[in-house]
Amino acid sequence: MRNLFRPILALTIMLAPVASLAQTAPVGLRILAINDFHGYLRPPPGGITITDPEDATRKITVEAGGAEHMATLVGQLRDGHKNSIFVAAGDLIGASPFLSAMFHDEPTIEALSMMGLNISAVGNHEFDEGKDELLRMQNGGCHPVDQCQGPHPFTGAKFRYLAASTFEKSSGKTVFPAYEIRTFEGIPVAFIGLTLKGTPGLVSPVGIAGLEFRDEADTVNALIPELKARGVEAIVVLIHEGGLPTGDYNECSGISGPIVDIVKKFDKAVDVVVSGHTHRAYVCEIDGRLVTSGDKYGTLVTAIDLKLDPVTRDVVSAKAGNNIVRTATLAKDAQQTALLDAYDRLAAPIANRPAGSITATLSRVPNAAGESPLGDIIADAQLAATGAEAKGGAVIAFTNPGGVRADVTRREDGAVTYADLFASQPFRNQLVTLTLSGKQIKDMLEQQWRDPKRPRILQVSKGFSYAWDGSKGDGERIIAERMSLNGQPIDPAAHYRVTVNNFLFVGGDGFTVLTEGTAPLIGVYDVDALHTYFAANSPIAPTAADRIVRIN
Repeated sequence: MRNLFRPILALTIMLAPVASLAQTAPVGLRILAINDFHGYLRPPPGGITITDPEDATRKITVEAGGAEHMATLVGQLRDGHKNSIFVAAGDLIGASPFLSAMFHDEPTIEALSMMGLNISAVGNHEFDEGKDELLRMQNGGCHPVDQCQGPHPFTGAKFRYLAASTFEKSSGKTVFPAYEIRTFEGIPVAFIGLTLKGTPGLVSPVGIAGLEFRDEADTVNALIPELKARGVEAIVVLIHEGGLPTGDYNECSGISGPIVDIVKKFDKAVDVVVSGHTHRAYVCEIDGRLVTSGDKYGTLVTAIDLKLDPVTRDVVSAKAGNNIVRTATLAKDAQQTALLDAYDRLAAPIANRPAGSITATLSRVPNAAGESPLGDIIADAQLAATGAEAKGGAVIAFTNPGGVRADVTRREDGAVTYADLFASQPFRNQLVTLTLSGKQIKDMLEQQWRDPKRPRILQVSKGFSYAWDGSKGDGERIIAERMSLNGQPIDPAAHYRVTVNNFLFVGGDGFTVLTEGTAPLIGVYDVDALHTYFAANSPIAPTAADRIVRIN
């Protein structure tokens, strides 16, 4: 790998005599990249927030996204470029809105295939329905339970999933190919795909049973000799892991997070890194490499321009820019419109079903203690669905913050549809009511800090409250005497019926204490519980979000 940020003209003069410039003129390659699409076939509510081009002191919101507009932009960005490739850094599916999720994300796979996606890394959300379902996304066929629901047979992705660091324990082989080599005017370029090492803590253990997720940097570095033996010098990594910058969508101010250390550990042969997972946008230079990310939900397409030396076959120049998928100025692609309309005709009667109403937007954004108004409502709905009247006997309900995916945004008339609720609870997890001791409840709450840098604060139902102290160490953050149910202290030796979703029940997000619960009773799906709650309690107002108290 060369210094990618030196002027390309200087490199050309240095590398070739004047008489042979024609033979050694750099070969251009445009890489278009997306990440964390999450099935947002329609533009996401809220678009993207950027710095006002006319006033750097304020932020503005730009309506952006949607497969119809993205397809048009991809076509425009490819136009005039002899060599191009369209890639992704994972989480194309999973945690999806109703239109995609109702059909197990088949519409998203079809839409991205139709717009010419070539290669994608596997993200953690690709495993939301398990390894076998992900293989179906690649290869096609009907869903094993819901069968063929779409307007036509599902034939699978026309793009190739890559997962270099994801191995079958039994065979020692990767679930998907580790890399793919594409040749541009005789120059081979390798694309390595990586799932983040932390995937087991983010998805249901059942869905990834028998799989191993290895270290990202170690995996890439082990592949370098093999690639070089195949004559490859230009190497691009597609990784579902990312960073946290403070700047605008084409900046890299103060970036932190896992991607920084990972890139620094990569062999110097790695030229470019396309990242994701953190739902942020940035264009960075980290350790002499170009590192990019394109926000989330299809609001941006990253255009990366490389110059390849035909003699050394290495990258000699790299630059990038994020391009907004502006709904106001980009025409809709007719093929995408036809595809979405075909699925809409099947989904609309269910999606548009009235659910109830709200007095104000129910936000999923947590306060300093980790509690959100929407999280409270969802936990209340799950308690209502499994309490004494529902024969589950639950007295407390908990739900994981990662399962609360979108605000329930108030329209002018306050009406809420089934699709609105589904967007906030898209995983379609079943509720499970089980028995835990008071001590086990405390131990479970302590597991919220399995990763102290990114605590996962569970949302709790009305009547239950507790306090935590962030200055304490492992096993000591929950203040035992501040745990109460309906004003009465939680007794460590007493037993309580507790409701969670089946993702948590099997130890998802690291809440392994829940696997010790007894007398489990399977209930309704979480989104159906929420729909029933809205029907019975509308209009619904935001909660005070005062059930969880943070001391330090």
